[in-house]
Amino acid sequence: MSIWFRAVTLEDCAKMDEGMHGKGTLMKTLGIQISEIGDDYMKATMPASPDVHNPLGIVHGGANVVLAETVASYAANFVVDYEQFYCVGQEINANHLKASRNGILTATAKPVHLGKRSSVWEVLIHNGAGQLCCISRMTAAVVAR
Repeated sequence: MSIWFRAVTLEDCAKMDEGMHGKGTLMKTLGIQISEIGDDYMKATMPASPDVHNPLGIVHGGANVVLAETVASYAANFVVDYEQFYCVGQEINANHLKASRNGILTATAKPVHLGKRSSVWEVLIHNGAGQLCCISRMTAAVVAR
């Protein structure tokens, strides 16, 4: 059974990438794209390119957090009735487990808790070789419009 309030498409996500004013967002800047939507998960990808590296030449921990919060926030917003509510990140943490230098990072968000006022999401980020690089948990606040 699907967790989504209504059917969600990759095109819906691409529209959100343009932002409220249609001028783009951080997701566009970093090359983050929602890549897959399942019944109870959402995946996003981000290139592990020099644009997101720290001075040591590895993916900056903050870039991992942006990827995790993006996919969890998108998922959180598609779980609620978007005409009545929207979701924003309230808390996020991340454990960086393995350095990444290149390739494509894939983040998978799954709900841990779906409540009326908040949701909690676990996000696992894997590198192109399928190795776990980062694990994150994000709490989203559900806000009435």
